[in-house]
Amino acid sequence: MTSKPKSKPGRNRITIISAAASVVFIGLLFCLGYWYRYYRPNTIENDSHIYISRSTGFEGFLDSLEKSGAVSDMKSFRKAAIHLGLDEALKPGHYLLKPGLNNKEIERVFSHGWQTPVRIQVKGYIRNFEKMASHLSQRIEADSTEIITAIRDEVTMKSYGFNKASYLSMFIPDTYEVYWTITPHEFLARMKKEYDAFWTPARKEKAQKAGLSQDEVMTLASIVIEETKYEPEMPTIAGVYINRLRKGIPLQADPTVKYAAGEAGITRILSKHLKIESPYNTYLHKGLPPGPITIAPKVAIDAVLNYEKHNYIYFCAKETFVGQHNFAATYPEHLANARRYHAALNAREKAKKNS
Repeated sequence: MTSKPKSKPGRNRITIISAAASVVFIGLLFCLGYWYRYYRPNTIENDSHIYISRSTGFEGFLDSLEKSGAVSDMKSFRKAAIHLGLDEALKPGHYLLKPGLNNKEIERVFSHGWQTPVRIQVKGYIRNFEKMASHLSQRIEADSTEIITAIRDEVTMKSYGFNKASYLSMFIPDTYEVYWTITPHEFLARMKKEYDAFWTPARKEKAQKAGLSQDEVMTLASIVIEETKYEPEMPTIAGVYINRLRKGIPLQADPTVKYAAGEAGITRILSKHLKIESPYNTYLHKGLPPGPITIAPKVAIDAVLNYEKHNYIYFCAKETFVGQHNFAATYPEHLANARRYHAALNAREKAKKNS
């Protein structure tokens, strides 16, 4: 009977070490591959803004991401994104990808909907909602048609306590941070919230002392800002109109006549304009018009609330054409101021024709 040759101890150790080394090597390769796919930094050195609309599918998202150049290695991101389920969890929005993010971090941004807000500016001096809708549609996902449809929804309008004439009052000019995916109705709800926040107890008390409702303050502010952009004069002009309201004198505010005429670029109010039948023609109708003629900035609103107490009833532009006014308590004073202005205006126009 023959016996099996005995294994050499040294050879066994080499075999074990080789096997262990192979396991370690394979493990290292797996770890390296895992790190490469999920944890290797994969965004470029600059911030990148990515927009995903509600109608964008997963493949469309990958295409736009690749075109943006925000991700260095799209092949590894695609594999990681699919493995992590982003194709099912992708959320629309505006996203900011910062430098140094890995694939797992990038996926979380889009699957968790970690949006970066955008800034929208509600501008003053807007006379109609069409212009507002056009402006807003450039900053959020909704288009101008969706926005104007929501604004014209009378049910929503009435629920906020406004009508067609007064609705402009709800929009307080400022810069607001919102999500790019904000819906038009969500935007309107935000504007109502900002309106309520603007009307602090102190402002409400000032309006009450002036004998004006909040809507009337906003309407008068819209006239004041159309009369002057020179802030120091705004409370003085507001005081003139409040004096006229209290005395029952027609406001005779030229900006309201321009609004009633609906003609852009009117530089001189003519007698034909004064005869326009409109509730906004304050030469024909006493009191304030039905609503604002433009969106008034905060400075004009506060000028009305802090109107200057004086005995002026009239004002007209200064003959120096510096955007300021001469004020008068009596009609003869006003006529003298007006004659100086018109003489200067005629002289300037004559000089232009002769030049």
